[in-house]
Amino acid sequence: MTTRDQIIETADRLFYHGGFEATSFADIAEAVGISRGNFYHHFKTKDAILEAVVTLRLARTRAMLEAWHTEAPDPRGRIRAFIHMLIANRAQIMAHGCPVGTLCLELAKLDHAAQHRAAEIFGLYRDWLAGQFHALGHGARAEALALHLLGWSQGTAVLIAALRDEAFLQREVAGIEAWLEGLPLSPNTPHKDPACSSPS
Repeated sequence: MTTRDQIIETADRLFYHGGFEATSFADIAEAVGISRGNFYHHFKTKDAILEAVVTLRLARTRAMLEAWHTEAPDPRGRIRAFIHMLIANRAQIMAHGCPVGTLCLELAKLDHAAQHRAAEIFGLYRDWLAGQFHALGHGARAEALALHLLGWSQGTAVLIAALRDEAFLQREVAGIEAWLEGLPLSPNTPHKDPACSSPS
Protein backbone atom coordinates (compact mmCIF):
# COMPACT_ATOMS: atom_id res chain seq x y z
CA MET A 1 0.00 0.00 0.00
CA THR A 2 1.36 3.42 -0.95
CA THR A 3 1.74 6.25 1.56
CA ARG A 4 -1.11 8.10 -0.14
CA ASP A 5 -3.36 5.08 0.22
CA GLN A 6 -2.38 4.75 3.87
CA ILE A 7 -3.33 8.38 4.45
CA ILE A 8 -6.73 7.88 2.82
CA GLU A 9 -7.45 4.65 4.71
CA THR A 10 -6.43 6.23 8.00
CA ALA A 11 -8.42 9.40 7.36
CA ASP A 12 -11.45 7.29 6.49
CA ARG A 13 -11.21 5.50 9.86
CA LEU A 14 -10.56 8.67 11.86
CA PHE A 15 -13.37 10.61 10.16
CA TYR A 16 -15.73 7.73 10.99
CA HIS A 17 -14.61 7.30 14.59
CA GLY A 18 -14.06 10.92 15.59
CA GLY A 19 -15.74 13.04 12.93
CA PHE A 20 -14.39 15.03 9.99
CA GLU A 21 -14.22 18.41 11.72
CA ALA A 22 -12.52 17.06 14.86
CA THR A 23 -9.83 15.19 12.92
CA SER A 24 -6.73 17.27 12.18
CA PHE A 25 -3.85 16.88 9.75
CA ALA A 26 -1.67 16.10 12.76
CA ASP A 27 -4.03 13.33 13.89
CA ILE A 28 -3.85 11.63 10.50
CA ALA A 29 -0.08 12.09 10.09
CA GLU A 30 0.56 10.68 13.57
CA ALA A 31 -1.70 7.68 12.99
CA VAL A 32 0.02 6.92 9.66
CA GLY A 33 3.46 7.52 11.20
CA ILE A 34 4.74 10.11 8.75
CA SER A 35 6.06 13.66 9.03
CA ARG A 36 3.94 16.70 8.32
CA GLY A 37 6.14 17.45 5.31
CA ASN A 38 5.55 14.01 3.84
CA PHE A 39 1.85 14.41 4.54
CA TYR A 40 1.63 17.74 2.68
CA HIS A 41 3.43 16.18 -0.26
CA HIS A 42 0.30 14.07 -0.84
CA PHE A 43 -2.51 16.36 0.38
CA LYS A 44 -2.45 20.13 0.67
CA THR A 45 -5.90 20.56 2.25
CA LYS A 46 -8.26 18.64 4.47
CA ASP A 47 -10.98 18.97 1.85
CA ALA A 48 -8.73 17.13 -0.61
CA ILE A 49 -8.45 14.28 1.87
CA LEU A 50 -12.23 14.28 2.33
CA GLU A 51 -12.72 14.01 -1.42
CA ALA A 52 -10.32 11.05 -1.50
CA VAL A 53 -12.16 9.38 1.39
CA VAL A 54 -15.55 9.83 -0.30
CA THR A 55 -14.10 8.46 -3.56
CA LEU A 56 -12.80 5.42 -1.65
CA ARG A 57 -16.17 4.84 0.00
CA LEU A 58 -17.98 5.13 -3.33
CA ALA A 59 -15.63 2.58 -4.91
CA ARG A 60 -16.07 0.17 -2.00
CA THR A 61 -19.84 0.56 -2.12
CA ARG A 62 -19.92 -0.16 -5.85
CA ALA A 63 -17.76 -3.25 -5.34
CA MET A 64 -20.00 -4.50 -2.53
CA LEU A 65 -23.18 -3.99 -4.58
CA GLU A 66 -21.63 -5.78 -7.54
CA ALA A 67 -20.67 -8.69 -5.26
CA TRP A 68 -24.21 -8.92 -3.87
CA HIS A 69 -25.57 -8.83 -7.39
CA THR A 70 -23.33 -11.72 -8.42
CA GLU A 71 -23.62 -13.83 -5.28
CA ALA A 72 -27.35 -13.65 -4.57
CA PRO A 73 -29.55 -15.73 -6.89
CA ASP A 74 -32.56 -13.39 -7.03
CA PRO A 75 -33.64 -9.81 -6.23
CA ARG A 76 -35.05 -10.71 -2.81
CA GLY A 77 -31.77 -12.36 -1.88
CA ARG A 78 -29.86 -9.25 -2.97
CA ILE A 79 -32.10 -7.00 -0.89
CA ARG A 80 -31.61 -9.33 2.08
CA ALA A 81 -27.85 -8.86 1.69
CA PHE A 82 -28.40 -5.13 2.15
CA ILE A 83 -30.63 -5.69 5.19
CA HIS A 84 -28.12 -8.06 6.81
CA MET A 85 -25.43 -5.37 6.59
CA LEU A 86 -26.92 -4.01 9.83
CA ILE A 87 -26.18 -7.33 11.53
CA ALA A 88 -22.74 -7.78 9.97
CA ASN A 89 -21.63 -4.29 11.05
CA ARG A 90 -23.52 -4.07 14.34
CA ALA A 91 -20.43 -3.63 16.55
CA GLN A 92 -19.15 -0.66 14.53
CA ILE A 93 -22.62 0.84 14.17
CA MET A 94 -23.28 0.62 17.91
CA ALA A 95 -19.93 2.27 18.58
CA HIS A 96 -19.91 4.96 15.91
CA GLY A 97 -23.18 4.95 13.94
CA CYS A 98 -23.56 4.32 10.21
CA PRO A 99 -20.44 5.56 8.40
CA VAL A 100 -22.46 6.99 5.52
CA GLY A 101 -25.17 8.57 7.65
CA THR A 102 -22.80 10.12 10.19
CA LEU A 103 -20.60 11.70 7.51
CA CYS A 104 -23.57 13.05 5.52
CA LEU A 105 -25.15 14.48 8.66
CA GLU A 106 -21.93 16.15 9.82
CA LEU A 107 -21.23 17.70 6.41
CA ALA A 108 -24.83 18.94 6.22
CA LYS A 109 -24.48 20.59 9.65
CA LEU A 110 -21.26 22.24 8.49
CA ASP A 111 -22.94 23.24 5.21
CA HIS A 112 -19.83 21.79 3.62
CA ALA A 113 -19.47 21.89 -0.15
CA ALA A 114 -18.84 18.13 -0.21
CA GLN A 115 -22.15 17.17 1.43
CA HIS A 116 -23.80 16.34 -1.90
CA ARG A 117 -20.75 14.36 -2.97
CA ALA A 118 -20.95 12.24 0.19
CA ALA A 119 -24.68 11.75 -0.37
CA GLU A 120 -23.84 10.03 -3.67
CA ILE A 121 -23.17 6.91 -1.58
CA PHE A 122 -26.82 6.87 -0.53
CA GLY A 123 -27.64 7.44 -4.20
CA LEU A 124 -25.79 4.25 -5.12
CA TYR A 125 -27.79 2.28 -2.57
CA ARG A 126 -31.06 3.89 -3.68
CA ASP A 127 -30.50 3.15 -7.35
CA TRP A 128 -29.31 -0.40 -6.73
CA LEU A 129 -32.22 -1.22 -4.42
CA ALA A 130 -34.66 0.37 -6.88
CA GLY A 131 -33.26 -1.98 -9.53
CA GLN A 132 -33.96 -4.97 -7.30
CA PHE A 133 -37.51 -3.81 -6.51
CA HIS A 134 -38.09 -3.16 -10.20
CA ALA A 135 -36.95 -6.71 -10.93
CA LEU A 136 -39.57 -7.90 -8.43
CA GLY A 137 -42.22 -6.23 -10.57
CA HIS A 138 -42.87 -3.04 -8.58
CA GLY A 139 -42.27 -0.70 -11.50
CA ALA A 140 -43.08 2.89 -10.61
CA ARG A 141 -42.98 2.08 -6.87
CA ALA A 142 -39.41 0.77 -7.04
CA GLU A 143 -37.63 3.99 -6.05
CA ALA A 144 -40.12 4.75 -3.26
CA LEU A 145 -39.62 1.26 -1.84
CA ALA A 146 -35.84 1.70 -2.06
CA LEU A 147 -35.99 4.99 -0.15
CA HIS A 148 -38.35 3.48 2.43
CA LEU A 149 -35.88 0.65 3.07
CA LEU A 150 -32.96 3.08 3.22
CA GLY A 151 -34.84 5.23 5.72
CA TRP A 152 -35.79 2.24 7.85
CA SER A 153 -32.22 0.95 7.95
CA GLN A 154 -30.82 4.41 8.77
CA GLY A 155 -33.33 4.92 11.56
CA THR A 156 -32.40 1.53 12.97
CA ALA A 157 -28.69 2.41 12.80
CA VAL A 158 -29.28 5.67 14.69
CA LEU A 159 -31.24 3.95 17.44
CA ILE A 160 -28.84 1.06 17.96
CA ALA A 161 -25.97 3.57 18.16
CA ALA A 162 -27.93 5.52 20.79
CA LEU A 163 -29.36 2.58 22.74
CA ARG A 164 -26.65 -0.07 22.24
CA ASP A 165 -29.50 -2.58 22.19
CA GLU A 166 -28.72 -5.62 20.06
CA ALA A 167 -32.10 -7.22 20.81
CA PHE A 168 -33.78 -4.17 19.25
CA LEU A 169 -31.56 -4.55 16.20
CA GLN A 170 -32.53 -8.20 15.80
CA ARG A 171 -36.23 -7.32 16.05
CA GLU A 172 -35.94 -4.54 13.49
CA VAL A 173 -34.03 -6.69 11.03
CA ALA A 174 -36.67 -9.40 11.43
CA GLY A 175 -39.37 -6.79 10.84
CA ILE A 176 -37.66 -5.52 7.69
CA GLU A 177 -37.32 -9.06 6.37
CA ALA A 178 -40.99 -9.77 7.09
CA TRP A 179 -41.92 -6.58 5.22
CA LEU A 180 -39.80 -7.68 2.27
CA GLU A 181 -41.36 -11.14 2.22
CA GLY A 182 -44.81 -9.56 2.34
CA LEU A 183 -44.25 -7.61 -0.85
CA PRO A 184 -46.01 -9.33 -3.76
CA LEU A 185 -43.87 -10.98 -6.41
CA SER A 186 -44.91 -10.12 -9.95
CA PRO A 187 -46.14 -13.24 -11.80
CA ASN A 188 -43.97 -12.20 -14.74
CA THR A 189 -40.82 -11.90 -12.66
CA PRO A 190 -38.43 -14.87 -12.82
CA HIS A 191 -37.03 -16.18 -9.56
CA LYS A 192 -33.52 -15.60 -10.89
CA ASP A 193 -32.87 -12.37 -12.71
CA PRO A 194 -29.24 -12.04 -13.79
CA ALA A 195 -30.24 -9.22 -16.17
CA CYS A 196 -31.25 -6.93 -13.31
CA SER A 197 -29.36 -3.64 -13.49
CA SER A 198 -26.12 -3.46 -11.56
CA PRO A 199 -24.48 -0.27 -10.24
CA SER A 200 -22.44 1.70 -12.72
